[in-house]
Amino acid sequence: MLLDIFAGEAFFGEGVFMILCVGAAWMTGRSVASDWRPGWHLAVLSLLLGLGARFLHFALYQAPFVSPSRYLVDTAVLMAVAYLGWRYTRTSQMTRQYHWLYEKSSPFGWRNKTN
Repeated sequence: MLLDIFAGEAFFGEGVFMILCVGAAWMTGRSVASDWRPGWHLAVLSLLLGLGARFLHFALYQAPFVSPSRYLVDTAVLMAVAYLGWRYTRTSQMTRQYHWLYEKSSPFGWRNKTN
C-alpha cells in the first residue's frame, strides 16, 4: 500500500515534468518560426530536447538513462509538439506579414485570398 502511494507520487511528478518538456518543445517551435528558420531545424533541436528529457528523467526519477525506446517516444512527442508550435507561429506570421495574399484557414494553416 505504501509503495502504491509513492508510485502515484512519482507518476504525478513525471506528469508535471512532461508538461514542462512539452512546453519547452512548443516554445522551441515558436522560436524557430519567429526567426524564419526552416522546419528541419526542429528535428535537430528536438533530438537535443529528447536527450535533455532523458537525462532529467534519469537524474530526478532514477529512470534508465540509456533506453532507446523511451528516448524515441519522448523525442517523437517533443518533435510533434515543436512542429505544431512552429506551424502555429508560421501561420500567424504569413497572415500578418502578407495579409493581402493569405488568410487563415485554421490555426495551423493558411490559404490564398480569393478576391
